[in-house]
Amino acid sequence: MDFRSNNAGDENKPDTAGQRRNQAEIIGLVKKAVDGDFEAFGKLYTICIVPIYRYVLYQVKDKMTAEDITEEVFLKAWRAIGSCRGKEATFSSWLYRIAHNQVIDTLRRQQKQVPLEMTALADVQAPLDLDVKLEQQQLLKAITRLPPNQKQVIILKFIEGLNNDEIGQIMGKNQGAIRILQMRALATLRFIMSQGR
Repeated sequence: MDFRSNNAGDENKPDTAGQRRNQAEIIGLVKKAVDGDFEAFGKLYTICIVPIYRYVLYQVKDKMTAEDITEEVFLKAWRAIGSCRGKEATFSSWLYRIAHNQVIDTLRRQQKQVPLEMTALADVQAPLDLDVKLEQQQLLKAITRLPPNQKQVIILKFIEGLNNDEIGQIMGKNQGAIRILQMRALATLRFIMSQGR
């Protein structure tokens, strides 16, 4: 199954803007899925697969592992969808939380970081100008050097386009802590990029 491209022609933008525009549709689909409607869950899968896969890929930096984790996230989500009854509006945050926990579990089992694949960026975005691609690869390398909490905030905020409230729900932290993590992460990224490492 190919997780990398769900929105032809708009691969460079995270799907979260579309999710926000369709929040009422997502809430309706979650309500149906909670009642056992597998087709409604399938539509949620179609809407959410690309951002969840991209989030996981940026964490583990290995396509096969990211695909396996993403599949597991949606299997767990289907098994536990009943817990979303009355909390349909927070479905996306709940799904990212499952993804976060699954990434942590997988990395603990592996007890090692997978080397960064230079092709990872091309797999989640459309082809770009060479200079832009090189700059993005440098940024991706710099992001991988951040402490785990800072890396997660940067990915959720600037790659997935989530707001601080959503990030706080996913990470189990208040907005003040999220802002501090974000400021520290940006300062660290600026330092790493200025050193050219």
